[in-house]
Amino acid sequence: MHAITIPEPGGPDALQWTEVPDPVPGEGEVLVEIVASGVNRADLMQRQGHYPPPPGAPEYPGLECSGRIVELGPGVSGWAVGDEVCALLAGGGYAGKVAVPAGQLLPVPDGVDLVTAAGLPEVTATVWSNVFMISHLRPGETLLVHGGSSGIGTMAIQLAKAAGARVAVTAGSAEKLAACRELGADVLINYREQDFVEEVRAATDGAGADVILDIVGAKYLARNVDALAVNGRLAIIGLQGGAKAELNLVKLLGKNGAVTAAGLRGRPLGEKAAIVAAVREHVWPLIGSGRVRAIVDRTLPMREAAEAHRLLESSGHVGKVLLTV
Repeated sequence: MHAITIPEPGGPDALQWTEVPDPVPGEGEVLVEIVASGVNRADLMQRQGHYPPPPGAPEYPGLECSGRIVELGPGVSGWAVGDEVCALLAGGGYAGKVAVPAGQLLPVPDGVDLVTAAGLPEVTATVWSNVFMISHLRPGETLLVHGGSSGIGTMAIQLAKAAGARVAVTAGSAEKLAACRELGADVLINYREQDFVEEVRAATDGAGADVILDIVGAKYLARNVDALAVNGRLAIIGLQGGAKAELNLVKLLGKNGAVTAAGLRGRPLGEKAAIVAAVREHVWPLIGSGRVRAIVDRTLPMREAAEAHRLLESSGHVGKVLLTV
């Protein structure tokens, strides 16, 4: 098969379309012939040499895909050759085929085409695990989403609104904020021109956000704590603004606040399977009914993965960028 390889870390042109050996499904795995894959910022970090795949994972980038099952490994039940699926991956999505633990498979939701389904596993699993399973967002609470127009952000807006929460978002342009508003965001904050702490407090009569979903990291840590409501929960899922910052514990204690940081890629298989099962139970019906949908900015051929990475680096997109085989 062919796959996108990274012979040497570097810029987007480090990505090479190369012939490589076909994967073989192991115990509890299925082999998926890939139709499309989602592009995530973690892929950019891997390309730069900062985010290697966990032990045993494929070395090629790509944390989610869609396609058709072409082979079942030993011990797999409940799936059949020919099933159309999408999958959460530890790596290997930028390729013609990938071996996937069966617990990380999802059926393609009703009403969603196979290519679009590639943009669902990573965002739904990330948002559901962090906002609902860890931070326990409840109806009537306020969720602040940084990067509201991103793939993660567009899914977080929709799932939070479906759960009866109020949603505030930050984004860097009027066009991106308009896209967030169309998805249901209630409070629109241009981070280039407005202080999100002041805006969130003003929108909540001074209370602050009950849950914050943060892709920025160190740069926003102190201000995120300032923006939290009493008993607020800050969920950090990205480090676009750095990895190290000082945390004022007096402020956090004064709010009975909590700070969590959780990724998906390196979690044990059992934890990933539990998250995927929860997504299938709680999110898939919302997608099937049309209340929640994948937001796809554009689709590019897999060979043009470098262009997809440039697009993400420029933040010139709304929602997901997909690669097709």
